[in-house]
Amino acid sequence: MKRGVYLLPNLFTTGNLFMGFYSIVASLKGHFHMAAWAILLAIFFDMLDGKVARLMRATSSFGVQYDSLADLVSFGVAPGLLAYNWILSPMGRVGWLIAFFFLTCGALRLARFNIQAHTPQAKKAFLGLPIPAAAAAVATTYLFMADLHLGLPSRLVLALVAGMMVCLALLMVSTIEYKAFKETDPTKRHPFGMLLLTVAIIFILVAEPHITLFAFTFAYVLSGPFSALSVVRKSQVFQKKAEV
Repeated sequence: MKRGVYLLPNLFTTGNLFMGFYSIVASLKGHFHMAAWAILLAIFFDMLDGKVARLMRATSSFGVQYDSLADLVSFGVAPGLLAYNWILSPMGRVGWLIAFFFLTCGALRLARFNIQAHTPQAKKAFLGLPIPAAAAAVATTYLFMADLHLGLPSRLVLALVAGMMVCLALLMVSTIEYKAFKETDPTKRHPFGMLLLTVAIIFILVAEPHITLFAFTFAYVLSGPFSALSVVRKSQVFQKKAEV
């Protein structure tokens, strides 16, 4: 601490923490729309603090610990309270236990990440679903359902969200690998098609933000299990060929 701390990355981390706390306050007041968007803004700040720290070469043990504490509030407590106050509360004790299970698995995921953060493998892939992605799944699910007014029976929505929360929690503590995207550097040259793809994504996001964010989030959430299944199938095919 006598050597000081890096100001800019930690300011972004504070922005992440502020958005998480704001989401909690909004959830308690029943302003679920604002609570969901606050979680997504917290993810934006979380992405910025990591990217800025790497670009400035301003990573530190203090920053890692502070970031994890902010993530636990913004991506563990905030989405858990959002899900409980929005839909899980009629389940009573089971409802808040599901929210607590989500929070606990998120905390375990962060603790494991802190231990493995400096390994070469961590730069290429995450072990288990990252907690910001799990939080984004909860937030975008609410925005998607609220925006489309699907008119589904409340019991069905309750069962779907409860099952989703449990699955997200288990994915966080699983050993399934998820692409990290840490080596993607926007300051370097990329193919021209990458620019066109980025512009197209921005246009789609502006046109239908709730649907687009929901689709992108769950595409990433499901990418891990599908990749793991493909690896298992390839290994089984290889074994059969070897036996022949």
